Amino acid sequence: MQHVVLLGDSIFDNAAYVRGAPDVIRQLRQLLPSGSTATLKAIDGSVTRDIRRQLAGIPSDATHLVVSIGGNDALRHTNILNTAARSSAEVLSRIADIADEFQRDYRQMLQTVLSLHLPTALCTIYYPRFPDPFLQRLAVTALSIFNDCIIREAFTHRLPLIDLRLVCDEDTDYANPIEPSERGGQKIASAIRNLLAHHDFARPTTEVFIR
Repeated sequence: MQHVVLLGDSIFDNAAYVRGAPDVIRQLRQLLPSGSTATLKAIDGSVTRDIRRQLAGIPSDATHLVVSIGGNDALRHTNILNTAARSSAEVLSRIADIADEFQRDYRQMLQTVLSLHLPTALCTIYYPRFPDPFLQRLAVTALSIFNDCIIREAFTHRLPLIDLRLVCDEDTDYANPIEPSERGGQKIASAIRNLLAHHDFARPTTEVFIR
């Protein structure tokens, strides 16, 4: 029997955005084999440093952890998109500082998660769906520094990875520019189910799941 625990932010904790329709955790429970279950510890609005508090309530019979975090860390730095700069080097230096801060936070978070010695999977940050093409282009470019860190940590620790950029790839996957809809949640739940069904956690290696 599997008991998977979801850690992170509103990518998993999306009940407030689906207006009474099934959220990610409900859809995942429906997809899991008979006898298996899932627990939602993710909290809407969380950032990487909040994962430690979520871990405090992990069920004693948990068998797997899935972490989706980082989008709100990125949102905290959206002001850089409108900040004046004297040169390209100054812009790149600011971006490098943001990348360094997130890498430290994410690495510390992951060390805490892995200290529980439970099979663990990570998720990338999906792309938003801003109606303004220029803002969308900037956001996708900026998210590359956050996803680069997540992907490197997955490979470093030989953890499986759900690439949410390819899971939620249609406008209907979004309830608003940054939150998953019922359809998006169903696709996320399916990707988690497929990871649990097909990844061999006894053989440490990074596999990427997109469905």
